[in-house]
Amino acid sequence: MEQQRNQAAVVIGASGGIGAAIAAALVEEGAFATVHGLARRHAGDGHIDLENEASIAAAAERVSRGPAPALVIVATGLLHLGEHGPEKALSDLDPIWLARNFAVNAIGPALVAKHFLPLMPRTGRSVFAALSARIGSISDNKLGGWHGYRASKAALNMLVCTLAIEEKRRNDRAIVVALHPGTVDTALSRPFQGNVRPGTLFTPDRAALQLLDTIDGLRPPDSGKLFDYEGNEILP
Repeated sequence: MEQQRNQAAVVIGASGGIGAAIAAALVEEGAFATVHGLARRHAGDGHIDLENEASIAAAAERVSRGPAPALVIVATGLLHLGEHGPEKALSDLDPIWLARNFAVNAIGPALVAKHFLPLMPRTGRSVFAALSARIGSISDNKLGGWHGYRASKAALNMLVCTLAIEEKRRNDRAIVVALHPGTVDTALSRPFQGNVRPGTLFTPDRAALQLLDTIDGLRPPDSGKLFDYEGNEILP
């Protein structure tokens, strides 16, 4: 705890339902000297665009001026936008929409890691976490469909695994993980909440606390893996 008070936390996607709730919870807990809430919708020092590497690099440079970040959470994701949504069948595949899924759900978080992991401590516990989804587990896929979202989240899970291996060489107590938040009552899930079982649709505030509790329970051997909101590992 004393170490955290001299360090920073960074939440990317802090204008979204989950990201805003995580940033607010971290501020309320007061464990970190600084909490940076970054988002595409924010202006000035709070701005970051995951589809623009120069914007990511600039945000990292601003964060580097203060305490080193011991916690970075990428709470972004793309499932639907306008007329585009998850594909129900092979015939719905569209190359531009597929590329956008990968840009936001996989490439963006990877570029955040590229610019933010070097800012994190070289000794002691640190956590880099990206929101993924159970639906990105290949072994768990029994229904098919949602091709772009599934594939981009599966790619994110692999990137997390690979990043964890490299980061361990820099800091053997560093943790790099993907997290499944469950179904949360946000704009991302709203069109698809009709099939959610009673009691499994979480408010953003509850989801944020569950994810932070999961992060608190992680240990270095957990690095590179995907965990759900209860701290259970999800197999790839």
